[in-house]
Amino acid sequence: MSICPKGRTSKSKKNKRKAQSWKIVTPTLVRCTECGELMQPHRACRKCGSYNKRTVVEVED
Repeated sequence: MSICPKGRTSKSKKNKRKAQSWKIVTPTLVRCTECGELMQPHRACRKCGSYNKRTVVEVED
């Protein structure tokens, strides 16, 4: 009978894998093509309402 079964993951190996989810990651920011404001990629700009070089959202002043 074996003490350590096949495929057993050690505590340190498991905890190293789990530690990756605790990292603090700064959000990726890009410049808007219309107004030059910093924004998240693949989102409509909050300042001018444009996405992919066209206005998709009307922004109130």
